[in-house]
Amino acid sequence: MRNLFKKITLTHWIFIAMGLGILLGTIFPEAAPIFHVISNLFLRMIKCIIVPIIFGTLVVGIAGHAQDMKQIGRLAFKSLLYFEIVTTFALIFGLVAVNVFKPGVGVILKDVASTAMTAPPKISAAEVIEHIVPKSFFEAAANNDVLQIVFFSVLFALALIQLQGKHRTTMVDFCESLSETMFKFTGLIMKFAPLGIGASMAYTVSHSGLGILVNLGKLVLTLYGTLALFVVMIFIPIIWFMKIPMKAFWRAVRQPAAIAFSTTSSDAALPDAIKSMIQFGVPKRIVSFVMPLGYSFNLDGTTLHLALASVFCAQAAGLDLSLQQQLMMMLSLMLTSKGVAAMPRASFVILSGTLVTFGIPIEAAVLILGVDELLDAARTTVNLIGNCLASVVMARLENDFHPEAPEPLFET
Repeated sequence: MRNLFKKITLTHWIFIAMGLGILLGTIFPEAAPIFHVISNLFLRMIKCIIVPIIFGTLVVGIAGHAQDMKQIGRLAFKSLLYFEIVTTFALIFGLVAVNVFKPGVGVILKDVASTAMTAPPKISAAEVIEHIVPKSFFEAAANNDVLQIVFFSVLFALALIQLQGKHRTTMVDFCESLSETMFKFTGLIMKFAPLGIGASMAYTVSHSGLGILVNLGKLVLTLYGTLALFVVMIFIPIIWFMKIPMKAFWRAVRQPAAIAFSTTSSDAALPDAIKSMIQFGVPKRIVSFVMPLGYSFNLDGTTLHLALASVFCAQAAGLDLSLQQQLMMMLSLMLTSKGVAAMPRASFVILSGTLVTFGIPIEAAVLILGVDELLDAARTTVNLIGNCLASVVMARLENDFHPEAPEPLFET
């Protein structure tokens, strides 16, 4: 029996907790207040890690690559420009899909209805721009204001780049240590995820009934369909335009993509992806630079998912966001999603911070976490394929792509 429990992973416990939560919410609707308290405790733990994670990962993502960017300035510029163009398309795809299919419409989040179901107040563009700049870092941190934290973190990283010697090294090392510590912190919190998700599911089902499962299924199908459309309409035209051998490329990424899908881990697939791209004909110097940089700045699948999930949560809360509000959310997501590929449940943390910033209840985000393993498999796979493709595109732009005579993996 003990060995059986050891074989049950966190993902398995989450699915088990979802099933028990649905059952308990159906059988004991009168216990909803207890379920609500447990769910809120988990939400509070999630909120407390948002600021240090965003600050640490953004500073390391920018200042930590400063030396590389100086040494390979041309390649860095081309890579970052390419990353931003492609991830912008990912945001657009996610935004269009969630507004067309509306997977969150019909979800009823009780207790939120009396206070947060009204649309956010209309504000002018000038007020939005002014709000980006924090009056105080600590006030922004206390309010979990993601946009203001991003603004401060970017300026802080740019200031670090201008420093030389031990001062920059010390601060970058500190931020890297902070990020790594918060990754572990997140891992500890995620151990409570089955309890929090089960309680949240029980509380929601006790109020909304079993119809909530239809919305979650619709969300999963919308994400998978939109990611497939993104690959067809963005990746394939890039492959064709850059004259990359299409069949050979898909053969090269097939195995690392399978690893990414089955493990839902970008890190697990990275070594095999690097090896496959070198064997495909991309020089080591390009692969070794573009792939790690892409894991910070080129998260196509994650970016598309965040766009879709954030508006899903607004729809679930009954909020009718204007196009301006949705675009501001997309800007926030584009910035805050950088540098967190290695973090467990990274997209959920970023999503939670964005919802807090824009006054959207994050109860719906906890429901998403219940099916996050299914969502994560797809978005991680697209992240991996996108970064493999980026390395080949950069090799083409550098006139250094040699599929007919690839470099040897090891020096002889």
